[in-house]
Amino acid sequence: MYKPIFNQRKALRFRQFTRKGYALFACLGRVVTIGVLSVATLESASAATDDISTKTEKTSDDEQTDKEATLDGVEITGSRAPLALGQAARMVTVLSREEIQAAPVQSINDLLKMAVGVDVRQRGPIGAQTDVSIRGGTSEQITILLNGINICDPQTGHNAFDLPCDVMDVERIEVLEGPAGRVYGTSSLVGAINVVTRRNEKGGMRNEKWEMKNEKWEGAARLEGGSYGYLSAAGRIALTSSLSPLTSQLSASYTRSDGYQRAKSGALNSDYSGGKVYYQGGYDTKDIRIDWHAGLSMKGFGSNTFYSAKYDEQYEKTTKLFTALKINGQWSMVNVQCATYWNRSHDRFELIRGSEDKVPFNYHRTDVFGINLNSYFDWLLGRTALGAEFRNEDIVSGNLGEPLNKPIPISGTDRDYQYGLNRSNLSFHLEHNILLRHFTLSAGFIAIKNTWNQMPFTIYPGIDASYRIGDHWKVYASYNESLRMPSFTELYYSVGGHKADKYLKPEELRAVEGGVKYSSRGVNVKASVFHHHAKNMIDWVMDTREADPIWQSVNHTKVNTLGEELSASFLTSHSSFLISYCHLHQSKDQQAYLQSQYSLEYLRHKVTSQLTIRPMEKLEVTVGYRFQDRMGTYTSTEGEVKSYHPYSVVDGKVTWKTDTYSIYIEGNNLTGHRYVDYGNVPQPGAWVIAGVKLALH
Repeated sequence: MYKPIFNQRKALRFRQFTRKGYALFACLGRVVTIGVLSVATLESASAATDDISTKTEKTSDDEQTDKEATLDGVEITGSRAPLALGQAARMVTVLSREEIQAAPVQSINDLLKMAVGVDVRQRGPIGAQTDVSIRGGTSEQITILLNGINICDPQTGHNAFDLPCDVMDVERIEVLEGPAGRVYGTSSLVGAINVVTRRNEKGGMRNEKWEMKNEKWEGAARLEGGSYGYLSAAGRIALTSSLSPLTSQLSASYTRSDGYQRAKSGALNSDYSGGKVYYQGGYDTKDIRIDWHAGLSMKGFGSNTFYSAKYDEQYEKTTKLFTALKINGQWSMVNVQCATYWNRSHDRFELIRGSEDKVPFNYHRTDVFGINLNSYFDWLLGRTALGAEFRNEDIVSGNLGEPLNKPIPISGTDRDYQYGLNRSNLSFHLEHNILLRHFTLSAGFIAIKNTWNQMPFTIYPGIDASYRIGDHWKVYASYNESLRMPSFTELYYSVGGHKADKYLKPEELRAVEGGVKYSSRGVNVKASVFHHHAKNMIDWVMDTREADPIWQSVNHTKVNTLGEELSASFLTSHSSFLISYCHLHQSKDQQAYLQSQYSLEYLRHKVTSQLTIRPMEKLEVTVGYRFQDRMGTYTSTEGEVKSYHPYSVVDGKVTWKTDTYSIYIEGNNLTGHRYVDYGNVPQPGAWVIAGVKLALH
C-alpha cells in the first residue's frame, strides 16, 4: 500500500481515546495516526472507502511485523456516516493490496474465493461469467460497487462482475456480509462487495526518484501466458503534479484463451477474449475533493451449456460502459457527499453460436442513471447522517419487458428492440451514531419506494452495536432488514425452456448476528453466528414430475439460514497464515420433485486457507487451499438428477520480486481435479501460468 504525503494538515498522534464520549469528534478534519493497529490477510476489520495506507516497520527475524494505519477522512462501508476503524460497530472483511498481489489469480472474481463467506460459482475461468453470492444467497442478492458507486446490472446478476478495471488497478476489496439495505438500498439483500481502485495523492507519487521537474509519474506493465492458449497483457500509468491538485490514471488490459474443452462437434465452446479500459481522475484541495472515473469492459466467450444442457455451442458477448462523478466537501458544520453515475450495458446471447437463422439471438441494452446525496454532522449526542438517492433503470430488449410503442433499431443488425421496461427507485435514509470510549451504537433506517408494481414507501431498519473489552477484544451484535427487487430477466425471460412471472414480489430479509473479535500484534481471530429469515425468495425452479419440464421464476416461499464463521490469521515479519471456516444450514418449504437453479443450492461447508512465506528477501511463495461442500442437485444432459460432490482445490504461486520487476509462475487446481460446481459445466483441470510485471518510469 502506498504512503500518502500530507502537506497541508498536521498529523495528530495518539494511542487511545480520552474518557470523554465525544473525544473522537475533536479530531474531525485532521489526519489521525493510531499506533499499533494490526492488519492481516482478509482481516475482519471495519473497512474504509476512503484512503487507507499501511507501512511496515523493519524488525528482527523473531519479532512480528508492526503495522500502522494512517487515516485521513476515513469512511466505513458498514455505515452511512464515516467512523474511525476502531470505532465501527459493523464488521467488514478486507482483502488488502498485499494479499491481492500475492494471490494466484487471474481476475477480480477469483480473489473473492478467498473470502470464506462468499460463494463464487464460475461457469468458466478468467472471469468469463461468475455468479457471486454471500451467506447462502444468490448472485442477484448482493450489491456490487466500484469505488462506492453501485454498478449492479438490473438485467441479470450473471454479468455483474464485468468490471472495467484490471487486478493491477485494485487497492483493496471490501466485503460487507449480511443485509446492507440501510447503507446501499435495493439489491443488497445479503451483503455488498466494494472494489476500491488505486488512487495517487496529489503532490507526489510513491517513489521520489521518478520525479521530473514538477510532475511525477509511475507506470506498470504485465505480460503472462499459460495453459489452453491463455495470454494476458496489461498496462497502467498515473500522473500527478506538485503544482496542481489534479491526478490522472489510465489503464488497459487484454486477455484471451482457447478454453479448456470443446463442443461435441469439435468447435470452441469455452474460449474467451476481452479487453478493459479504465480512467480515473481526481481534484483534491483543502476544501473540496472531486473524483471521477470512466471505464469500458468488452468480452465475448463460449458459454458452453451455461443456460441449457441441450446446447453446447452457446456464446455471449457483453459490452459495459461505466461513468461516475463524486464530490466531497464541508459547508459550515455539515459534511456533504454527492455522486452521480450512468452505466450502459449491451448483451448479445447466441443459443447456437453464429447461427441466428436457426435460433434468433437475444439482444439487450440496459441504462442505469443514479444520483445520491449523503450528509452528516456532529453534535453533542454523536454523529448523524441523512440523505436520499434516486436511481432509474431502463431496458430495451428483443424479448424482455412490455411491448414498446415504437421499436428501436439494434445497432449493427437489421432487427429492432421491441420490448422494454423502465422503473425508478427513490429512497431516503437516516442514521445516528453514538461513540463512547468502549461502546459504539449505529442505528437508522431506509425508506424505499419503487415504481415497479406500484410499490409503496417501505421502511427497513437496522442497528449495529459493539463493545470493546480492553485493548484486544471486541464483541458485536446487529439486526438489519433489507430487500431486493426482481431482475428484468426474472420478470420477463420466457424463452428457451424458461417461463417468467412479471408479478414477482420483492424479496425481503431480516437478519441477526453476533460475534467476538480478538486482535493483537500479528494475531487476529473472529467468530460469529448469524441467522437470516427471508421471505418471497425468487428462484428458477423445475418440476421434475412433468413430461417436458421448464424453468419457472417463482417467489419460493420462506428460507431460514443459520450460519457460523470462524477465521484466524497470523502475521510475522517473514510469513502470514490465514484459515477460515463457514458452515451454513438452510431450511425451507421444499418439495423433493422441485429442482432449483439458485436458492436451494448453497455451500454447506467452506474452508479456505492461505500461507505466504518469504524464505529470501526477494522470494515469495504462496499456497492456497479451498474445500467446498455444496448442497443441491442438477440434471445431467442424460436427464439424470445428480448431487454436487465435495471437492478441494490447491493453488500456488512463486514470485521473485525486485523494486523494478517481478517474475512469477502460478498454478490453479494443481491436483487436476475436474469438479462440477454449476450444473453441467465441468471446471478445468490444472492451469499453469507464467508472467512478468514491470515498474515503469
